[in-house]
Amino acid sequence: MSQSAWSVMPANAAIHDPVLAHEVVALLDVAPGMTVVDGTFGAGGHASMLSEVMNGRGAYVAIDRDPSVENRARSFRASHPDMAVRLLKRDFVDGFRSLAIEGVQADAILLDLGVSSMQIDQPERGFSYAVDAPLDMRMDPRDGRTAADLLADLPERELSDIFSRYGEERYSRQIARAICRRRMSQPYERSADLVDTIRHAIPTPAQFGSGHPAKRVFQALRIAVNDELTMVEEGLAAAMEILKPGGRIAVISFHSLEDRIVKDFFRAAAAPCICPPDLPICGCGRVPTLRVLTPRVIRPGTAELDRNPRAASSRLRVAERTDAPLPKDAA
Repeated sequence: MSQSAWSVMPANAAIHDPVLAHEVVALLDVAPGMTVVDGTFGAGGHASMLSEVMNGRGAYVAIDRDPSVENRARSFRASHPDMAVRLLKRDFVDGFRSLAIEGVQADAILLDLGVSSMQIDQPERGFSYAVDAPLDMRMDPRDGRTAADLLADLPERELSDIFSRYGEERYSRQIARAICRRRMSQPYERSADLVDTIRHAIPTPAQFGSGHPAKRVFQALRIAVNDELTMVEEGLAAAMEILKPGGRIAVISFHSLEDRIVKDFFRAAAAPCICPPDLPICGCGRVPTLRVLTPRVIRPGTAELDRNPRAASSRLRVAERTDAPLPKDAA
């Protein structure tokens, strides 16, 4: 596609403040001429900082299933005429897999998981419990069931399981019961209706605890709507197929469920031989395919939190690909 086919982002577009950006840039250690694959391009905040270190030279593959990022990706390409910039309009699992089929080898891969500030700040998307809006929550508004669909169709027990597993909601059963009782007479269409149900379903003292009382249920619904945890598991495996030896992968997560998946994946890929110590010869044939560069998870510092309170729950883990071949069942 020619550069003239890309439109420029409006001058009044909101400026995105990427979380843990300096840490990402330092640990990915990119350089001019490298190939970077950004699995969650979003508003392009990390892309801008990484491309600056690359001096605008190399290849940058932007992946995102949210159609609203297209203008921002176009603007990014227009401002980097010497860089080979591509936009893949799909989720990062499909994006990584399609790049593997093409034979693309990445020097660096970035995944900034969860919902973006850009999506939260679009009320019509329904991600926020703070603004009354349609209960959508799809990362790609063109595909799949909405949060309203799940609230209308799922049995009480399944709703309770979603709230408990994905939101770690203490009052999941009470909330699911209240939802099923209310939907018998009136379906859920607006976020304010769901917030009202949650407030009435939980004990009054719990409404004044840590954070908004609807925060955990909205998180759980969003994860379920977009199948986010499965995406993380499959995405990490697919990313390994395109990460070249010596290349690095950085993953930013925003809650313990995502972070646990990343931590366990990195740890397993970095594990050496697991044979019993008294076995004279290795029988497992296991060799590390990753070297973990962040033994302890990295969190934002005070200065970043003062500037961007939304970064409070962010966590960064980074690993480097070894020379060892991937197991045959890795992908």
